[in-house]
Amino acid sequence: MAVNRDEVRQIIEAVGGKENVNAATHCVTRLRLALVDETKVDKVALDKLNLVKGSFAANNQFQVVIGPGTVDDVYKVFVEETGIGESTKDDVKAAAAEKMNPLQRAIKTLGDVFIPLLPAIVTAGLLLGVNNVLTAGGLFGDKPLVKMFPQLKDLAEIINFIAAAPFIFLPALIGWSAMRVFGGSPILGLVLGLVMCHPGLASQYTLGDQDTGELTKIPEWNVFGLHIEKLNYQGQVLPVLIATWVLAKVERFLNRRVHDSIKMLVVGPVSLLLVGFLAFILIGPVALWLGTQITDVIQWIFTRAGWLGGLIYGLIYAPLVVTGLHHMFLAVDFQLMNSNLKGTYLWPILAISNISQGSAAFAAWWLYKRRSMVKEQGLALTSGISGWLGVTEPAMFGVNIPLKYPFVAAIITTGIVGSIFGSQQLLGRVGVGGLPGIISINEGFRLTFLLGMVIAVILPIVLTLIFSRFAQKNNKEVIREID
Repeated sequence: MAVNRDEVRQIIEAVGGKENVNAATHCVTRLRLALVDETKVDKVALDKLNLVKGSFAANNQFQVVIGPGTVDDVYKVFVEETGIGESTKDDVKAAAAEKMNPLQRAIKTLGDVFIPLLPAIVTAGLLLGVNNVLTAGGLFGDKPLVKMFPQLKDLAEIINFIAAAPFIFLPALIGWSAMRVFGGSPILGLVLGLVMCHPGLASQYTLGDQDTGELTKIPEWNVFGLHIEKLNYQGQVLPVLIATWVLAKVERFLNRRVHDSIKMLVVGPVSLLLVGFLAFILIGPVALWLGTQITDVIQWIFTRAGWLGGLIYGLIYAPLVVTGLHHMFLAVDFQLMNSNLKGTYLWPILAISNISQGSAAFAAWWLYKRRSMVKEQGLALTSGISGWLGVTEPAMFGVNIPLKYPFVAAIITTGIVGSIFGSQQLLGRVGVGGLPGIISINEGFRLTFLLGMVIAVILPIVLTLIFSRFAQKNNKEVIREID
């Protein structure tokens, strides 16, 4: 659509003028700005603009919700009007990182490593869901579809091979992404990840004797009397994450000291050989033990007091999204999925949070409609739909947080459903969120998840309307801050 240049100028003025903009980029729905001084933002004036669907500050970035498609055109005009030049997301993150404390930087680093992997993981989750539909019994009768229609068997197997690949070779994906973040050569990180999940190594999943249950001896290398376990780190997160950090340090150290004429012959081979040895001798075993402790603790919580673990995570997830701290749980999700659980307790609760935020936005739409607020009606309706489909930023930051009551209603609902899921130790895989998230749920838990979906669709609407009535009885206007 054509963008009114004057409205973009009004956005620039509302964020403190072009001299207040340090760097700017955009994602699918939002302008992402690194500002010199966020206190100069006139948020009231900004949120009144027709182009703006909401705004918020997170991770030292100021983000303006515009909407898919339109944000591309707005960004082009924004760059022309401010004269700052186009920036990448990394440029904006780097500018914002200068204001972060050490904890924020650490969490940002985790997010920078794992967020680029989400397209592959979500795709794999979707395809695993399709494979589940084809192979699970009880969905369309007593027999699975592949039994009812044998011609689907090979198709299901191909889908499963494609879907499983990102999880099998997860260390390679993490190695590539982590080296980008740590400042090394991504291709070396990719190779290191492949080395750590080489099929010639002993798989962690086949070490037990199927008949007796006893662990079989892990084969070893004998290097000058040093015994090194030939263990495959397939699907593991921490070993390759730590190893790539060390690899980046070693590569940078060598790059500063090796002459340009022989860098190709020295830097890569020496870095990989040294860190490869360290990965199998020290980093891998220690990190594997640490990752096992993390998964054991979470598993202990959910097996001993699952209702409490689910309740807490359900209550804190949406507030964590506001701060950006939710990204750190991706690493935990991956670690849980590649443990003996074969799934994660956390991602299904995330999907319920998506649905709850979308439903709360629909309740806000009804409140807006009663007050004939046309612009806000459109925003609430479209953001409610996107929330149900797993994209919650427009609903959260454009509707629910400004109104407060819908946001609280969504959080309460997610906590309640999270408690139900935790009590049943419900497991799923990282994939799609929102209503489609049911295809990412492990077999045997889908009926429970369906119950949670029904609650997440209905309860936030009911609670939002109740909170609204309560506020009116106390002579408080629910949408005072929007008017």
